[in-house]
Amino acid sequence: MSAEADQGWSTAPEEEGDIQHSLFGEILDWMLAPLLLLWPMSIAITYLVAKSIANQPFDHALEDSVTVLAQQVREVNGKLVQRLPGSARDILRADDVDSIYFQIMGPQGSYIDGDRDLPRPEPEPDDDTTPAGTVRFRSDNLHGTPIRVAYAYVNLEEDNARPARLALVQVAETLEKRAKLANEIIKGVILPQFIILPVVLALVWFALSRGLLPLAELQERIRARRSDDLSPIAPNQVPEEITPLVRSLNEMLARLSQSIDVQKRFIADAAHQMKTPLAGMRMQSELALRQTDHNEIHRSLEQLAKSSEAATRLVNQLLALARAENRPQAGTPQAPLDLAEVARNVVREWVPASFSHRIDLGFEGPDQQVDIAGDAVMLRELLSNLIDNALRYTPVDGSVTVRVRAAADAAILEVEDTGPGIPPAERVHVFERFYRILGSNAEGSGLGLAIVREIAQQHGAEIDIFSNPRATQPKYPGSLFRLTFPPHVPPADEETPHFG
Repeated sequence: MSAEADQGWSTAPEEEGDIQHSLFGEILDWMLAPLLLLWPMSIAITYLVAKSIANQPFDHALEDSVTVLAQQVREVNGKLVQRLPGSARDILRADDVDSIYFQIMGPQGSYIDGDRDLPRPEPEPDDDTTPAGTVRFRSDNLHGTPIRVAYAYVNLEEDNARPARLALVQVAETLEKRAKLANEIIKGVILPQFIILPVVLALVWFALSRGLLPLAELQERIRARRSDDLSPIAPNQVPEEITPLVRSLNEMLARLSQSIDVQKRFIADAAHQMKTPLAGMRMQSELALRQTDHNEIHRSLEQLAKSSEAATRLVNQLLALARAENRPQAGTPQAPLDLAEVARNVVREWVPASFSHRIDLGFEGPDQQVDIAGDAVMLRELLSNLIDNALRYTPVDGSVTVRVRAAADAAILEVEDTGPGIPPAERVHVFERFYRILGSNAEGSGLGLAIVREIAQQHGAEIDIFSNPRATQPKYPGSLFRLTFPPHVPPADEETPHFG
């Protein structure tokens, strides 16, 4: 087992350029960024509201001044006059802060009294449609200074049946008092915010620290665990928001625990199986050392060679099984290959071994390609174990046939022999590790079919065992191993590969 497996899990290398983000900082940024963005907006809105509030009392004062002044405008003997006494005029202009202006204009725009430079409202009123006595407001400029103007039109005709003759009455003032009041309102609103904002930041910081405290507690509980403790984390001890994370972590711990159990069982089985050939080799070597007869020494060395061959085969199969189990279980590999070509090459490699066993090894396959998606190396290992298993159990002068064919929706690989066969009750167990059928005299480690099953599962293939339908001797019903692979369906833009 690797050092990473001893620690409980392996750490994936970080990709170059990865940046580790702080969850605390991320939440703080998303909370404070809108707050800091909205604060200037609130100041601008407050300023507009303050100006509106500041305008109201001063507009009422201007309205009262226009109403009083309009009441003093009369027409006497066809001449427009105003009856405003000097003391009232002084009161109207008395202001320590703002400059006050007034103006009275006749129906034809003739100047009557007040400040000549005060601008007239635009557009000019229509004497027939403009209601008299209504006070209106506008913003204007006088000598480059902004002013607020209240104005009204006075109907000089007492007889309502005659067309209206309108005189214009205006009262204006500068905006110093309004600006001062608006500034006072803004100061009253903004200054407390400068005090409240740091308090809000402190409360947000404290709330985030308290809210993320369960994560720190979960981290401490995980750190306090023993290295071999892979028990699940209790979901009821964490907040609801991180329950999916804990559930995923528990699933990973369960898979890791299962993987470690498989490795432990594999190591225990391998150690147990290795004892027998190693003990035999030691016994044969000690026996050879005690022998003085050359013939006995030669026989002991022959037995030692057989034991070493069995040990070598066992080790190779253990390594093959470990390699098959450690491949990712992510479904069928995506590399397209010709199953018939792979099988043909493997059979060609096993022909010399079939001669030594005096067994007829043959291959039957179509002329066209049988495309599947898979790993060529692992499929060669799968077929090699099936052929080796068939050669070991098939008697002399028997036959072993490897067959590849394409069905409507599958690719089929078959290995057929004329051996003693496998009873139906044993067919479920023959794929277990180190399982040997009772009464079998063939040499083997019991790992070959376990390797076959592991590789077949990785390729999404179904494996079935039948009796050989072409067997001719009742004593040797034979076996037929059939693997059904899903066909490789290339994408529309993928060019069909050619295998030579």
